[in-house]
Amino acid sequence: MMFKRREFIKKTSIAGLMVISLPEIVNAAIPSSTRLKLADSDIILFQGDSITDSGRKKDDSNYNNTTSLGSGYVVQAAGDLLLDYADKGLKIYNKGISGNKVYQLADRWDKDCLEIKPDVLSILIGVNDYWHKHDGKYNGTIEIYNRDFRALLERTKAALPQVKLIIMEPYALKGIKAVDDTWYPEFDEYRFAAKQIAKDYDAHFIPLQTVFDEALKVAPGEYWSADGVHPTLAGSKLIAHAWVKVVKG
Repeated sequence: MMFKRREFIKKTSIAGLMVISLPEIVNAAIPSSTRLKLADSDIILFQGDSITDSGRKKDDSNYNNTTSLGSGYVVQAAGDLLLDYADKGLKIYNKGISGNKVYQLADRWDKDCLEIKPDVLSILIGVNDYWHKHDGKYNGTIEIYNRDFRALLERTKAALPQVKLIIMEPYALKGIKAVDDTWYPEFDEYRFAAKQIAKDYDAHFIPLQTVFDEALKVAPGEYWSADGVHPTLAGSKLIAHAWVKVVKG
């Protein structure tokens, strides 16, 4: 890992070399994103698993709060929004829980989503639906993931017909600790399912796998993720930047 980082630093230090910036990485992955327009007093809710949770304090139910938003991409995206849209009175919540699969979102959906009444709902879910199956801890299938995710969105649309949806693609970085060749091609089915679900439910889709694939052209996988799934600080910023691009265009 140290060799890779030294090589990365060496390559990016060559005089005259054009270094790809973070915005360029995201722009290459999301070249024609349709902007999701925020309105005054919008309530924004982030939902998902540990990537979203990122150590947030579960007993802190406040919005726009560093302890309740965690230390990952959510707090970074929230900071950008609250700075750039200080006049809108946005309220931003994080209700991600580590280890969650789709059915576990459904089990807590009334309290952790519908009662909050979000105007914008962002969901990143799916890696555990595969990972836990891969490791023999869960008997789920791609059919169950697809069915449960669609049922969750049907339930959400029925209760909150005007909600604006953002669906983020489950992603993994192959060759880093937990993620090896045995993940493929099955894991890709969960990615494809999330993309199709986003299309079917008129959600803004964030292709995180493509974002990270582009980022790998700039720095090695360990720079972006500690284990192939959970992002580093740089990886979290990358996700946040991709998310904000959907809102700011």
